[in-house]
Amino acid sequence: MKNKIQTAFYLLLVFGFTSYTITAQVKPQKPNIVLILCDDLGYGDVQSLAPETSKIKTPHIDKLGREGMIFTDAHAGASVCTPTRYGLMTGRYSWRTKLQSGVVQGYAPDLIVEDRPTMASFLKSEGYHTGIIGKWHLNFQYLDPTTKKSIAKKGKDALPPVGTVIPDGPVNRGFDYYHGFHHAGDMKAVIENNKVILHDEEINMLPRLTEKSVAYINNQSKNNDKKPFFLYVPLGSPHTPIVPSKEWQGKSGMGDYADFVMQTDATVGAIMKAIEDNGLSKNTLVIFSSDNGCSKAAKIPALEKQGHLVSGGFRGSKSDLWDGGHRIPFILKWGDKVKPGSTSKELICLTDVFATVATIIGKSMPDGSGEDSVSFLPALSGKPIVSTRAGVIHHSISGHFGYRQGKWKLLLARGSGGWSSPNEAQSGNMPKAQLYDMEKDPAETTNLYDKKPEIVKELLAHLEKDIANGRTTEGIASKNDVDGIVLWKSEENKSSNNNNSKKGKSKKGKSKKKDSGE
Repeated sequence: MKNKIQTAFYLLLVFGFTSYTITAQVKPQKPNIVLILCDDLGYGDVQSLAPETSKIKTPHIDKLGREGMIFTDAHAGASVCTPTRYGLMTGRYSWRTKLQSGVVQGYAPDLIVEDRPTMASFLKSEGYHTGIIGKWHLNFQYLDPTTKKSIAKKGKDALPPVGTVIPDGPVNRGFDYYHGFHHAGDMKAVIENNKVILHDEEINMLPRLTEKSVAYINNQSKNNDKKPFFLYVPLGSPHTPIVPSKEWQGKSGMGDYADFVMQTDATVGAIMKAIEDNGLSKNTLVIFSSDNGCSKAAKIPALEKQGHLVSGGFRGSKSDLWDGGHRIPFILKWGDKVKPGSTSKELICLTDVFATVATIIGKSMPDGSGEDSVSFLPALSGKPIVSTRAGVIHHSISGHFGYRQGKWKLLLARGSGGWSSPNEAQSGNMPKAQLYDMEKDPAETTNLYDKKPEIVKELLAHLEKDIANGRTTEGIASKNDVDGIVLWKSEENKSSNNNNSKKGKSKKGKSKKKDSGE
């Protein structure tokens, strides 16, 4: 009931606000939705987002920003692949599941359980045709087509055989059509719908996804049923393997990563052109973003020597609790509903896309979904976001928690919580946590943890409540899939290591090691 009231309130707030919004007399619309998610693209990799420190040309993404709205304080649900993708599809933080750190590797049951609504299943139930072209990275199984038995991975470079059947992939989680791959390690295994259809070189994947995305838009525009469509394009670039096509090699003059970013930008351009060529621009909502910050595989120091800062001046990169790990490009274009060249400073998370889409079409999210999703539709009219959520939760690759409310950011880690130095193993006698004023210190250089105990106490109380409640928004009671989520990861690991060291001494100096998840 609260969800329905909240949706109605959003509609009253938004419809009718400026010439760029829907008038009060018009019913909520069902626009086509195209969601492009890059893989490991840093905030500073987009030239228009960081013009002073971005040296890679991204003309098509820049054009998208000029024609739509740029959110300058948008965040991924985590600073690494799988958790972010889970949050985007479900509107729920991934750490509420069994995945407490790291990413999944495939050859296992889907992380999204069968009865949990996804953004795709929701839109499908509302009359949308739903397609995904790209990277899933949420696990699924491979079955032998003859025996129907699950196949286990036989070696690091082994691929599922052509003809292998997938019983719990995207087409079993709300999508009508799927073409792509599971994750970077299995990129050579090309999948269509629920089968592995061929093995192909990784260098061909980005061109393949570009071609398939354009074809999908062309086909949907010609369908006689005139269904609206939802196209999710989770690209595998510029993530490793960093393999720009021959025509793009050397184009940037800055190395393979910069070449690959430029090729990724061209893919965005091809998708936007297909939308325009088919006369769909007016009623198509386009969202462009990334799943986390830039990876160290991009050779960040070499790029920095050329004047390019992958995180645009924010501290850290992929995997970290610092903003370079999870502050992401986020650009939205929607015909004349959004003022061209506009900017929003509202704090949002990729988990919020689900609630926003639901509000746009005038529906409540299904029961049992969207526990951490808040509609940012008012922001498209320059209005503040109305939310029952106190703040946004951050999560690093090693499972370290952070909490952002307004200008304050609390990190329950001594260091990066990820791969950047100092990480937790290098943090020595640093304070057990970090607190930053993101208005005065967006680069997170001055730790105020010991100087602002009242702020720490308040943020920590919100975080503890949000974890315990199973949701960060008001709504139907929910619970986490696992009990005993560890809040202070570094403290637990330190305690465990001390205990194991004592145990080791009692057994002739043989200590037991515990994987810290980092």
